Amino acid sequence: MADLDSLPPLRDVADRHGLRARRSLGQNFLFDENLLDRIVSFSGDLSNAHVIEIGPGPGGLTRAFLRAGAQQVTALEKDRRCVAALQELSEVSNGRLEIIEADVLEADLPRLFTQPPVIAGNLPFNIATEVLMQLVESGMPIAHMLLMFQKEVGHRIAAQPGSKSYGRLSVLVQWLCAVEACLDVPPEAFVPAPKVSASVLRITPRSCPLYPAQINHLRAVTKAAFGQRRKTLRNSLGTTFADPVSALEAAGIRPDLRAEKINIKGFCALARVHQDIVGTDI
Repeated sequence: MADLDSLPPLRDVADRHGLRARRSLGQNFLFDENLLDRIVSFSGDLSNAHVIEIGPGPGGLTRAFLRAGAQQVTALEKDRRCVAALQELSEVSNGRLEIIEADVLEADLPRLFTQPPVIAGNLPFNIATEVLMQLVESGMPIAHMLLMFQKEVGHRIAAQPGSKSYGRLSVLVQWLCAVEACLDVPPEAFVPAPKVSASVLRITPRSCPLYPAQINHLRAVTKAAFGQRRKTLRNSLGTTFADPVSALEAAGIRPDLRAEKINIKGFCALARVHQDIVGTDI
């Protein structure tokens, strides 16, 4: 009976199925199986895990998850060319691989699992942030996410207050999740090679938000604060608060500071002040 070790190299599979990465789909394939195994290792023990993989392409990460002993892998792929290539992998997976032709942005993910899954993927750079925020804000149970982003975006997600990369995305994601930067992947590891490196992050949803706040109000104050990040908060928040100085003082924040100096606790306090002023419906 055929097994994973009997499969041809990923490059051969891609060539046989005419899989050339399409820019319109944001595709950049990884063929280095040692690198793929290293990426998957950041998920830890997968023996009882259900992995939902986003955009598997020719199946590089998919193979790595199966080699690592994942109990079940569900692959969501919108490119029909890749679905055909993945079928070969399904045939040697001993029933552990399910392939669904679907766009992750439109898929009903909760119906695909009965236990909190591991969400994984080499995300297309052009939709990576949208996919992440959909997952983070969905409220559905997730064990953790192992996702690849453009390096700049990955660093923004993991950034701490005071750094140049720290911004609205850092606050919103870290408010709801613990973020661990795993490794950077150079452009030459991809086919075709993009102009930038990538970063792999392990993102684990918290059992509850880091500090009390309502998401709509946190979105509103971070959008205003980081929308004009060179300005002090007393000036950047003028479109959100009639009296920014009083709002900042009520939140315990110095009005002369800039947004990148404010930690998540401070933004959540400001979001609660915003809620008190404008009400819950925004």
